[in-house]
This record gives sequence, C-alpha cells and structure tokens, in this order.
Amino acid sequence: MSRKRYTPEQIIGKLREAEVALAQGETVGQVCRTLGIAEQTFYRWRREYGGLKVEQAKRLKALEQENTRLRRAVSDLTLDKLILQEAVRGNF
Repeated sequence: MSRKRYTPEQIIGKLREAEVALAQGETVGQVCRTLGIAEQTFYRWRREYGGLKVEQAKRLKALEQENTRLRRAVSDLTLDKLILQEAVRGNF
C-alpha cells in the first residue's frame, strides 16, 4: 500500500467525518476502514489536530517549519562558534 500525504485541511475534514460516524455508533475500526487510514493514524491525527480549525492547523504547521529552520540556524552557529574556539586555542 502506498503512502499518501494529507494536507491539514484534508485531515481536519476526515476527523470531522470520523466524529459524525462515531456519534452514529460506528466503531473506530469501521470509521478508519471507511476513511482509508490506519487506527494509529486516526489517533495521531486526533491528538495533533483534534479541535483545531483549518486556519489554526495551517498556522501550527507554519510555526513548526519556522521552529525547525531556527533550530537548524542555532545549531549551525553553535558549530561555527566551537570551531572558532578550537582555532583560537590552537594558536596560543
């Protein structure tokens, strides 16, 4: 089975569908089969996106990407600092 990536909008839509089906008495397994996802995926999505609106989910993803970019920048600068410190110690 190939892996499919869903956008936050699609995930929130599928979670809303799942909520309706669960309220009608279906089991989580039946709902997941209908949506074409694994139960583990359903629970992960519900933990991450449960209760969010589409705009909030977009903002969350944007902040996560910005956080990743900033962490990478900090680690690069820390590495540069350590290299310069080693160079200074070697000259004296």
